[in-house]
Amino acid sequence: MESSVEPVEGNKVKVSVEVPADDFEREVDAAFKRMAREVRLPGFRPGKVPRQVLEARVGTETARHDALQHALPDYYAEAIARLEVDAIAAPEIDITAGQDEGPIAFDAVVQVRPEVIVGGYASLRVVIDRPEATEADIDERIEDLREQFSTLTEIDRPAAEGDTVTIDITGARDDEPLDGLTAEGYQYRVGAGTVVAELDEALVDATASQELSFTADHPGDGEPVDFTVTVTDVRETVLPDIDDSFAAEASEFDTVDELRADLTTRLTSAKLAQARMDLRERSADALGELVTDDPPEPLVETEMQTRLQDLALRLQAQGIDLGDYMRATGQDPEAFREELRKAAGRSVRVDLALRAVASAEGIEVDDDELDAEIEMVAARVGQTAKKVREQFERNSQTALVRSDVRTRKAMEWILERVEVVDPDGGPVDRDAVLADPDDADDPASTDFPEEQDS
Repeated sequence: MESSVEPVEGNKVKVSVEVPADDFEREVDAAFKRMAREVRLPGFRPGKVPRQVLEARVGTETARHDALQHALPDYYAEAIARLEVDAIAAPEIDITAGQDEGPIAFDAVVQVRPEVIVGGYASLRVVIDRPEATEADIDERIEDLREQFSTLTEIDRPAAEGDTVTIDITGARDDEPLDGLTAEGYQYRVGAGTVVAELDEALVDATASQELSFTADHPGDGEPVDFTVTVTDVRETVLPDIDDSFAAEASEFDTVDELRADLTTRLTSAKLAQARMDLRERSADALGELVTDDPPEPLVETEMQTRLQDLALRLQAQGIDLGDYMRATGQDPEAFREELRKAAGRSVRVDLALRAVASAEGIEVDDDELDAEIEMVAARVGQTAKKVREQFERNSQTALVRSDVRTRKAMEWILERVEVVDPDGGPVDRDAVLADPDDADDPASTDFPEEQDS
């Protein structure tokens, strides 16, 4: 088979393919064998009808047409793989010779992935939160622990926001209590706002044994509901003192200093993990914004379908139907699709930009790197590297795997050079953020530069 490629208008190429008559004859013979399994003729068992009989009965033209239908997709796939054509849409095929006899020739015009040029990619700047635990962060966690180990003490004063009251509550319409709005001995924290706003307003300054009544809209249907509330008691939250006894009760540590040190380590580790994700995501977004042309529609549609399938599979694993999820979350299908399209467009722009960086910087993938990638895939799917490689080669996906590794290397190139600052413009240690946490004995020991006065 001979093939060639030439550019045509509109970011497309024309792939020309010619298949020798002898090679195509094998496909014609296979077509006759398929027909023999389907045709029923007296005196012949199914699948045993000789080709000569079939030729006399249906003609060679029918078999050639069937052979073309079966073989052309394979001829096209082989040609674009050999020519390394990065097709992104279905081709428009025009058979130019061989429909009746002789060698087969056809042209396939197909849209290809555009090559873009991005400027300024080596001087990107992204903003992330500082990946370190502050004293305020530690204090907040300490307060959370105090809240968890707090006690409620009955008091002889009117209720205030933050107090806990025990109430009997009835929500009724036409003197009929409503399910979900009626309870006895219900403990409610004033200001929680979990029933209706009017309840919190009524409870402020209420005292034990006091009866309250008010009307509010039903939180579900918005129709008026008459509420009657009886306050049984009022209790205030008493927080434990921050001392070593509290530390021993609230944790495995004996002192407050040890507790704070552990919280610092944990929070810093969590902030580093979040900063690492933010740095990659925001660097990719900044790079994608350098692509000024609209991404090709076929690439956007493909990315949308991939994202939609991923979401459907994740929901299916939880026993949730996509349609039920949409209805439960109140998402408008058109708005959902538009958000999906925007996300897909951003992803395509990033991919195009990374390919441009790889080309501009001469980033390539050698055979050793390809082998390492295949071994990683094999380990992930529980197969041998040899079998995975054979599957990639059989499906003409080796070039795709190499391309994926190349774009990842381009992303690492960007990350090694991007300027990273905090929301105030102070520098953040990029290398510390990107460091593999498994390589560090103590993730909290990293020193980050202090903010500098400008």
